[in-house]
Amino acid sequence: MSIEIKSVKSQKDLRQFINFNYELYKDSKYNVPYLFFDEKNTLNKDKNAAFEFCDAEYLMAFKEGRMVGRVAAIINNKANEKWKMKAVRFGWLDFIDDAEVSEALLRAVEKYGKQHGMDTVVGPLGFTDLDREGMLIDGFEEMGNMYTNYNFPYYPKHLESLGFAKDYDYIESVINIPDRIPDKFLKIANIARTRYNLQTYKPTREELLKKGFAKAIFDNINITYKDLFGYSELSDRQIEQYVSSYIGSADTNLVVVIVDANEDNKVVGFGISFPSFAKALQHTRKGRLFPFGWWHLLKALKLHQTDDVDLLLIGVLPEYRIKGANALIFCDLLGKYIEYGFKCAHAMPQLETNEIALSSWNYFDARPYRRRRCYTKEIK
Repeated sequence: MSIEIKSVKSQKDLRQFINFNYELYKDSKYNVPYLFFDEKNTLNKDKNAAFEFCDAEYLMAFKEGRMVGRVAAIINNKANEKWKMKAVRFGWLDFIDDAEVSEALLRAVEKYGKQHGMDTVVGPLGFTDLDREGMLIDGFEEMGNMYTNYNFPYYPKHLESLGFAKDYDYIESVINIPDRIPDKFLKIANIARTRYNLQTYKPTREELLKKGFAKAIFDNINITYKDLFGYSELSDRQIEQYVSSYIGSADTNLVVVIVDANEDNKVVGFGISFPSFAKALQHTRKGRLFPFGWWHLLKALKLHQTDDVDLLLIGVLPEYRIKGANALIFCDLLGKYIEYGFKCAHAMPQLETNEIALSSWNYFDARPYRRRRCYTKEIK
């Protein structure tokens, strides 16, 4: 039976594209549903600022009239220019366990890339590095989270059978929260304060929403992440979107900024974390907040009725890492985690080659618990 590939042409098509993931994973106890309105805004070319430098097409696969798969073909022109590549990305890849379906979807991505002058397919990747990245290849029986993809074990088998090879891996670590802040961190943090005059600062919600203050934090992200392969710098409009979508709703006790008092309180580092929404999202109806999904998220965010916390973003300017800025971040956040009664912290995916970031967990009772892979293939 042949597979029919259709492009998303309307809002109705887009809803079908998004809803396919909910249907495919409705019986999974490990998958965490994405928030529907987040998905819709990210995929909306009029609302996602990444379309200032990205092109994309969304594709759906049908077999005997039934939707059986989906994928987004994305070209990040800014990243391609920076890294001197001609790559088309695939993201939002989901399919039933049928080799014809996965092949038809990925062939369609290759075709789209070839039509636009690309010579390589890479993914799973989003529009930018702050979108979900990588395909799960280990840790299938671990609970997912709202910031990463979950996929069935058959996904990587399909890609490898189609000739896709490893490009690079991401590692996710889980950290057991200690009963007290380790002495080593307290000692290094004290040196950072007394010798280098670095200070922790707890911004108010109003400050986090101010363009200037928020931009200072995200400028740090652009500098900190700029040398990570494939990264493309966030534009001012993207920063505004991330601030309004995520930072504005943060529990400010779980956010810390590091400033250099010798440099007019210049922002030199930051840590942003959220209570885990994983279990709360599993109570939503296909990623919708109504009628009762909002209450479960509110309990996690405001009442901290969860054992887990997600370390969403941590960054320190390179010249301040040796001055103990990281220790200041961990001391502040650990203090709040202990106060709130969190048991585990989940680090976001980190490149396996990013030894500096991964070594941060050596001082804790921590373990790598999920691995995800970015694949690549030459377009013939």
